[in-house]
Amino acid sequence: MKDLVNTTRDIARELARRYSTMTHDELDALESILVPMKFAKGEMILKEGEVCRNIYFIEHGLIRQFYYKNGKEVTEHLGEDHTIFMCIESLFKEEPTRLQVEALEPTLVYAMPKQDLEVVALHNVNIQMMYRKILEESLIISQIHADLVRFESAQSRYKKMCKLNPQVVLRAPLVYIANYLQMTPETLSRVRAASLYDE
Repeated sequence: MKDLVNTTRDIARELARRYSTMTHDELDALESILVPMKFAKGEMILKEGEVCRNIYFIEHGLIRQFYYKNGKEVTEHLGEDHTIFMCIESLFKEEPTRLQVEALEPTLVYAMPKQDLEVVALHNVNIQMMYRKILEESLIISQIHADLVRFESAQSRYKKMCKLNPQVVLRAPLVYIANYLQMTPETLSRVRAASLYDE
């Protein structure tokens, strides 16, 4: 159990480093709400119809956020080690989500329950700052993805993803990368082959 406590402190420190400097008291407050959760490969972290109540930080692992449209899966987000994910609409409206989140590898996440986070943010200005920056980052990531599939060619989409998320490109199954980039696996294979010739 001691290791887990140490790790929780490490995660609080990492979040502070990334988003906002914090005092010892603020680190204590942040650490007190972190909930470690382990998922096996293929296990669902969040299912359609559930309410998303947490912001999740991936300590290690790989996740896929997806939904069904006309009976087909659409991958909306792929997240790797040391990144954040959430189902933002469900989180803030407190309504069932249409998104699902699956662990693509054995994954350890630290959940920050929104309710607890808002309580500690009330009394700690740097936790408030962290909360805001996490939400800003999440919105920017969504916008980048929307613009990618809206405006960029297949070749350009793949190249940008290699630059922005090299670990995801290396580790995620190609079918999900293709789906995320809104192209067929065949198109992705052609694009990847062409990218190798370009180098």
